[in-house]
Amino acid sequence: MAEPRQVQRPREEQGIKGLLPEKRPSTSQVLAVVTLLPVGGTLLLLAGITLTGTLIGLAVATPLFIIFSPVLVPAAIVIGLAITGFLTSGAFGITALSSLSWIVNYVRRMRDPQWMEQAKRRAQEATRQAGQKTKEMGQTVESKAQEGG
Repeated sequence: MAEPRQVQRPREEQGIKGLLPEKRPSTSQVLAVVTLLPVGGTLLLLAGITLTGTLIGLAVATPLFIIFSPVLVPAAIVIGLAITGFLTSGAFGITALSSLSWIVNYVRRMRDPQWMEQAKRRAQEATRQAGQKTKEMGQTVESKAQEGG
Protein backbone atom coordinates (compact mmCIF):
# COMPACT_ATOMS: atom_id res chain seq x y z
CA MET A 1 0.00 0.00 0.00
CA ALA A 2 1.22 3.42 -0.83
CA GLU A 3 1.43 5.90 2.00
CA PRO A 4 -0.15 9.29 1.47
CA ARG A 5 2.51 11.88 0.70
CA GLN A 6 2.74 15.01 2.75
CA VAL A 7 2.83 18.12 0.68
CA GLN A 8 5.69 20.42 1.61
CA ARG A 9 4.50 23.97 1.88
CA PRO A 10 6.89 26.79 1.09
CA ARG A 11 8.44 28.62 4.03
CA GLU A 12 6.29 31.68 3.42
CA GLU A 13 3.14 29.67 4.03
CA GLN A 14 4.44 28.07 7.22
CA GLY A 15 4.47 31.42 9.02
CA ILE A 16 6.25 31.63 12.37
CA LYS A 17 6.73 27.85 12.52
CA GLY A 18 9.03 28.10 9.51
CA LEU A 19 11.43 30.25 11.55
CA LEU A 20 11.61 27.88 14.52
CA PRO A 21 13.95 24.89 14.42
CA GLU A 22 12.41 21.45 13.99
CA LYS A 23 14.45 20.03 16.87
CA ARG A 24 13.72 21.07 20.44
CA PRO A 25 16.57 22.25 22.71
CA SER A 26 18.11 19.65 24.99
CA THR A 27 17.78 19.73 28.73
CA SER A 28 21.40 20.79 29.16
CA GLN A 29 20.88 23.72 26.77
CA VAL A 30 17.79 24.84 28.70
CA LEU A 31 19.67 24.56 32.02
CA ALA A 32 22.59 26.54 30.59
CA VAL A 33 20.29 29.36 29.49
CA VAL A 34 18.41 29.35 32.80
CA THR A 35 21.69 29.44 34.72
CA LEU A 36 23.57 31.96 32.60
CA LEU A 37 20.73 34.43 32.10
CA PRO A 38 20.75 35.70 35.72
CA VAL A 39 24.57 35.68 35.80
CA GLY A 40 24.75 37.70 32.58
CA GLY A 41 22.08 40.09 33.82
CA THR A 42 23.90 40.60 37.11
CA LEU A 43 27.20 41.28 35.36
CA LEU A 44 25.49 43.71 32.99
CA LEU A 45 23.94 45.51 35.98
CA LEU A 46 27.35 45.72 37.68
CA ALA A 47 28.89 47.09 34.48
CA GLY A 48 26.21 49.78 34.31
CA ILE A 49 26.70 50.72 37.97
CA THR A 50 30.49 50.91 37.44
CA LEU A 51 30.06 53.12 34.38
CA THR A 52 27.67 55.41 36.24
CA GLY A 53 30.02 55.67 39.23
CA THR A 54 32.96 56.42 36.94
CA LEU A 55 31.08 59.17 35.15
CA ILE A 56 29.92 60.73 38.44
CA GLY A 57 33.46 60.55 39.85
CA LEU A 58 34.86 62.15 36.70
CA ALA A 59 32.27 64.93 36.86
CA VAL A 60 33.18 65.64 40.48
CA ALA A 61 36.94 65.39 39.95
CA THR A 62 37.16 67.45 36.73
CA PRO A 63 37.13 70.84 38.52
CA LEU A 64 39.87 69.60 40.85
CA PHE A 65 41.93 68.43 37.85
CA ILE A 66 41.57 71.85 36.26
CA ILE A 67 42.48 73.72 39.46
CA PHE A 68 45.50 71.52 40.22
CA SER A 69 46.64 70.94 36.62
CA PRO A 70 49.78 73.10 37.01
CA VAL A 71 50.90 70.58 39.63
CA LEU A 72 49.38 67.38 38.25
CA VAL A 73 50.78 67.59 34.70
CA PRO A 74 54.43 67.91 35.77
CA ALA A 75 53.87 65.25 38.44
CA ALA A 76 52.44 62.88 35.83
CA ILE A 77 55.39 63.56 33.55
CA VAL A 78 57.87 62.90 36.37
CA ILE A 79 56.09 59.69 37.37
CA GLY A 80 56.00 58.54 33.73
CA LEU A 81 59.71 59.25 33.30
CA ALA A 82 60.52 57.46 36.56
CA ILE A 83 58.56 54.37 35.50
CA THR A 84 60.25 54.44 32.09
CA GLY A 85 63.65 54.69 33.81
CA PHE A 86 62.95 51.74 36.09
CA LEU A 87 61.72 49.59 33.19
CA THR A 88 64.72 50.56 31.05
CA SER A 89 67.08 49.83 33.92
CA GLY A 90 65.51 46.41 34.38
CA ALA A 91 65.75 45.66 30.66
CA PHE A 92 69.42 46.66 30.61
CA GLY A 93 70.07 44.53 33.71
CA ILE A 94 68.42 41.47 32.19
CA THR A 95 70.34 42.03 28.95
CA ALA A 96 73.61 42.32 30.86
CA LEU A 97 72.95 39.16 32.88
CA SER A 98 72.02 37.15 29.81
CA SER A 99 75.12 38.44 27.98
CA LEU A 100 77.35 37.48 30.89
CA SER A 101 75.71 34.07 31.08
CA TRP A 102 76.31 33.55 27.34
CA ILE A 103 79.97 34.59 27.69
CA VAL A 104 80.51 32.22 30.63
CA ASN A 105 78.98 29.33 28.69
CA TYR A 106 81.06 30.23 25.63
CA VAL A 107 84.28 30.25 27.66
CA ARG A 108 83.36 26.92 29.26
CA ARG A 109 82.82 25.38 25.83
CA MET A 110 86.14 26.78 24.58
CA ARG A 111 88.02 24.83 27.25
CA ASP A 112 86.68 21.61 25.72
CA PRO A 113 89.39 20.35 23.29
CA GLN A 114 86.84 18.67 21.07
CA TRP A 115 84.96 21.95 20.67
CA MET A 116 88.20 23.74 19.79
CA GLU A 117 88.92 21.17 17.06
CA GLN A 118 85.44 21.65 15.64
CA ALA A 119 85.89 25.43 15.69
CA LYS A 120 89.26 25.09 13.91
CA ARG A 121 87.71 22.83 11.26
CA ARG A 122 84.86 25.28 10.72
CA ALA A 123 87.30 28.19 10.41
CA GLN A 124 89.43 26.25 7.90
CA GLU A 125 86.35 25.33 5.89
CA ALA A 126 85.17 28.95 5.87
CA THR A 127 88.66 30.04 4.71
CA ARG A 128 88.63 27.45 1.91
CA GLN A 129 85.17 28.57 0.78
CA ALA A 130 86.23 32.23 0.82
CA GLY A 131 89.36 31.36 -1.23
CA GLN A 132 87.29 29.40 -3.73
CA LYS A 133 84.80 32.25 -4.04
CA THR A 134 87.64 34.74 -4.54
CA LYS A 135 89.21 32.55 -7.25
CA GLU A 136 85.84 32.22 -9.04
CA MET A 137 85.28 35.97 -8.89
CA GLY A 138 88.77 36.63 -10.22
CA GLN A 139 88.12 34.30 -13.14
CA THR A 140 84.77 35.98 -13.82
CA VAL A 141 86.36 39.43 -13.79
CA GLU A 142 89.21 38.21 -16.04
CA SER A 143 86.80 36.70 -18.56
CA LYS A 144 84.72 39.85 -18.66
CA ALA A 145 87.87 41.95 -19.13
CA GLN A 146 88.90 39.78 -22.08
CA GLU A 147 85.44 40.06 -23.62
CA GLY A 148 85.53 43.83 -23.30
CA GLY A 149 89.11 44.19 -24.59
